[in-house]
Amino acid sequence: MTQNPSQEVTQLLLDWCDGDRAALSQLMPLVYDELHQQAERFMRRERQDHTLQPTALVHETFLHLIDQSRVEWQNRAQFFGVASQLMRRVVLKYARRQHAEKRWGKAIRVPLNDGLASIDSSVSDLFALDEVLTRLAEFDPRQSQIMELRYFGGLTVDEVATCLDLSTATVKRETRIARAWMQREMTRQDSMEARAAG
Repeated sequence: MTQNPSQEVTQLLLDWCDGDRAALSQLMPLVYDELHQQAERFMRRERQDHTLQPTALVHETFLHLIDQSRVEWQNRAQFFGVASQLMRRVVLKYARRQHAEKRWGKAIRVPLNDGLASIDSSVSDLFALDEVLTRLAEFDPRQSQIMELRYFGGLTVDEVATCLDLSTATVKRETRIARAWMQREMTRQDSMEARAAG
């Protein structure tokens, strides 16, 4: 029986986890295009003159992925979930370095996609979003993980449910709650910054 692409990726991840080095070279061409699409979706939210390109983001992310020796790979959704977390770290590291080089630089604007569509993008920048996700992780780690997978990873509700072993109804409910909490926090943070500047 022929495996579908998702099953093939899952099997290669399991083989790689079991120490089969050849599985990694077979896995890379199967996931590269999707990782690149994930990077493109993410970079579309960045400012127009951003110098980090999707291909560079994919390559840097993949280097981190193959260094994940402690991960017990389970399935395709988990793989892309971990990839989204690593992309977030790579972009934040890059943004911090760029910001440090341009001390006068403006905040990096991140228009929000459907994962967080109700959050006003005018109050959102990459650093603020990261800070709010980090605070949400302290308050509710599962909601933070869901929002990270939806926003940074571009995973669908079904993929997040598979990755986190939750029902789709739970993912939808937790997304609504987390989105409202994040909206409130980002609005509050924006108000505090405006008062401080005024």
